[in-house]
Amino acid sequence: MPSASDDIRAAIADAPGAISFERFMALALYGPHGFYTSGGSAGRSRGDFITSPEVGPLFGAVIARALDHWWLELGRPEELVVIDAGAGPGTLARAVLAARPECAGALRYVAVEVAATQREAHPAGIESLAEMPGEKITGVIIANELLDNLPFRLFVMDGGWREAFVVAQRDGTFAEILRAAADLDLLGLPDAAPHGARVPVQQEASRWLDAALRSLTQGRVVVLDYALATTASFANRPWRDWLRTYRGQQRGAHYLREPGTQDITADVALDQLVAAVGEPDAVRTQSQFLQRWGIAEMVEEGRRAWAAAASSPTLAAMTMRSRVGEAQALLADPGLGAFTVLEYAAPRSTQRTD
Repeated sequence: MPSASDDIRAAIADAPGAISFERFMALALYGPHGFYTSGGSAGRSRGDFITSPEVGPLFGAVIARALDHWWLELGRPEELVVIDAGAGPGTLARAVLAARPECAGALRYVAVEVAATQREAHPAGIESLAEMPGEKITGVIIANELLDNLPFRLFVMDGGWREAFVVAQRDGTFAEILRAAADLDLLGLPDAAPHGARVPVQQEASRWLDAALRSLTQGRVVVLDYALATTASFANRPWRDWLRTYRGQQRGAHYLREPGTQDITADVALDQLVAAVGEPDAVRTQSQFLQRWGIAEMVEEGRRAWAAAASSPTLAAMTMRSRVGEAQALLADPGLGAFTVLEYAAPRSTQRTD
């Protein structure tokens, strides 16, 4: 049966001899037999990792409250397009719709997910696409744990920065070799780093963000992810701290092993995004972001609903009760609460907020 390893070996043979780590990661995650293409996903029961929407419906309910605010800020347009980029099985979409936001009558919810197996699980009442729509929109683009999964180039300090490439070994496994990079002077890598240090160059993430901003007539892009402030900070950390694999809700094997069977993810370098598109209009932790949009008030509402129905609990009351535990997970530091939330308003020259 064909596998991602087969796809990677074929690409190496065509290269010939070696492919960039960026190409390896693209095939391992999004190729014909890649991790996401073949069904890897987030989720509590059968998923490979847990993201904020999978903690429970509270995250989506808070996002719905923020969408109402942004809709009012835009002057209540007749159509508010919300693009959920990297939507997975549509968990965030379900929670937003279930929250019944004030903007629901104007809401056009578009879930963008590359994996057909996950698009099949998307709820009714939304648009389900494999790629970002090409049209100009007024609305909000949400990227929750998307940029960390976009393929990146990998550089290693070995008497100077050299780029990691992947080769196939005789036993069928994969290994790295290092090569000089012709565009090294253009990449903004730190001048000095310990021998063996590694850093990502996340050009695909920067391109995605730039394209998302350009697609907005009015509105904002909201990015939620784990991140580090500078590229230099990657070089001063053990690479296993920021370059991770996941499978079955556990840390996976080395990133070159068994491609297609595990997720590959990395912290996002914020300075690289700034170099590409400029400073964000707001930078917060996820904890600060959720508190800004009323998570504490919603938890208290859940407590009151449970207290009122505790003697004869209903499913709705039990859902409200679960908000307490969900909030603890979503606000945890270290944990999901420490994620970085970037907000970029468009058009950039007129819509800066705080």
